Amino acid sequence: MAGQRDAYVVGVDFGTLSGRALVVRVRDGAELGTAVQQYRHGVMDRRLSAGDGAALPPDWALQDPSDYLEVLRTAVPAAVRAAGIDPADVVGVGTDFTACTMVPTTADGTPLCELDRFRDRPHAYVKLWKHHAAQPQADRITALAHERGERWIDRYGGAISSEWEFAKGLQLLEEDPEVYAATERWVEAADWIVWRLTGEYVRNACTAGYKGIYQDGRYPSEAFLAALDPAFTGFVRDKLAAPIGQLGRRAGGLTAEAAAWTGLAAGIAVAVGNVDAHVTVPAADAVDPGQMVAIMGTSTCHVMNAGHPAPVPGMCGVVHGGIAEGYWGYEAGQSGVGDIFAWFVDNAVPPGEVEEARARGISVHRLLTERAARQQVGEHGLVALDWQSGNRSVLVDHELSGLVLGLTLTTRPEDVYRALLEATAFGTRVIIEAFEGAGVPVTELVVAGGLLANRFLMQLYSDVTRLPLSTIASEQGPALGAAIHGAVAAGAYPDVAAAARAMGGRTVGAYTPDEDAARRYDALYAEYTTLHDYFGRHGNDVMHRLKRIRREAAASRPAVPATEPATGADGAGRRAG
Repeated sequence: MAGQRDAYVVGVDFGTLSGRALVVRVRDGAELGTAVQQYRHGVMDRRLSAGDGAALPPDWALQDPSDYLEVLRTAVPAAVRAAGIDPADVVGVGTDFTACTMVPTTADGTPLCELDRFRDRPHAYVKLWKHHAAQPQADRITALAHERGERWIDRYGGAISSEWEFAKGLQLLEEDPEVYAATERWVEAADWIVWRLTGEYVRNACTAGYKGIYQDGRYPSEAFLAALDPAFTGFVRDKLAAPIGQLGRRAGGLTAEAAAWTGLAAGIAVAVGNVDAHVTVPAADAVDPGQMVAIMGTSTCHVMNAGHPAPVPGMCGVVHGGIAEGYWGYEAGQSGVGDIFAWFVDNAVPPGEVEEARARGISVHRLLTERAARQQVGEHGLVALDWQSGNRSVLVDHELSGLVLGLTLTTRPEDVYRALLEATAFGTRVIIEAFEGAGVPVTELVVAGGLLANRFLMQLYSDVTRLPLSTIASEQGPALGAAIHGAVAAGAYPDVAAAARAMGGRTVGAYTPDEDAARRYDALYAEYTTLHDYFGRHGNDVMHRLKRIRREAAASRPAVPATEPATGADGAGRRAG
């Protein structure tokens, strides 16, 4: 109709270190304004930033949920201002979150870490997705499921991850029973933020299925939970169960309080919560079967739809409606990708390279990528395993650790950097081959996320996987995907697939395999798989033993006051370990 005002939606993407708000036009997906808010408390993996600053054991990763609310108060109004629109024209809000990120709360949704009596208790805080300290509990859940012949274990590739709801919940029970008893709701952050926006607690079908072992309308039985620990018997009934909301549906209307935070109108639609990786699928218009979307950032999540369920070894899950209604949605992933590259740059690059990058006005990552790109495939003589943050798929083992093989006195930083890039590509190929071997073909690799900026890396992935690689059109895939779900919740489109066709997009075949490079990578990949199976499938469990030795040593180390720096042998104030 002539003169009709445009409608808009806001997508809010809650990442690992920050939250981003994006204003999107409903009719065509045009991105009009954005704003980012860094989390003030960041990721707490060494010490709590509150209370007495208690030291945290290895493999912990916590957050403060107040940081999430600050995103709503600052980033959303800033994005609307940047878009130059009337807030009254915003018809819906969609959100996405990292997962599995868990918040222990009271019955009304108050996080336990906000209660004075629990302020200095680590277990009262949000357990971020990359909190891997629940591996022993995950191992017991997996072993018991196989022992009892639980049918749902095949839906998760045969193993439950330490990152997921039940493993983290069992760790909470066993390590801090008082905080566990006070936890009246064990809530995915994706659902907690929607709860705060709407006043309605609705569990989203995505995290319930992939992270909460919810299959065919039910969770694991109380008999199963009791066999893990009698005190865990009522975990689902007492702390987890809530109505399940389908993706793209309306969870509720924006409350007056949330409207005051965001500057938006009370009562507008708020979509059921979702996960950052899964909302990116419609943002890339890659909802059809065979299109594997790899969201590449600090970690990589691989998601795709298919018309049928299949037991893919080591997958994170297959859930009906887990990505879009009407399909079986699959998820797999790698726990460390960009994090691995950042670790190397931050800890293992000589000062000369850092100074050269600074003098040229470029990042160290770009400098090392330029040098690595001049090499022939295999010229560095190295092969690496990409397990610095454990292995999510296909081994599902966060007791594994990284490896670089082939180092000599002539090895240069760019050699190791390239080997790490290649290792992550090899890890993706392992995942793709597991899918194809299980009868779930992958015909197109669609990449989204921050690592898209590295064109050398993108070509490397195409060569290693021997697949055409398409790239998402948006630089803000999760936020756009969240906005798409907000548009569907507001009634602007009948379903997510229709909204994706109008609001999402990708460049098809942006990279295609180079046959000569692909052939050379086949030889390196064969070496990678040999190491992968030797260290990852119990040919040598040295990585597990080293993790155990590390934990024992950390437990025996004298406590260091929070106000004093841990000092190394050189007295320079470096953190020990």
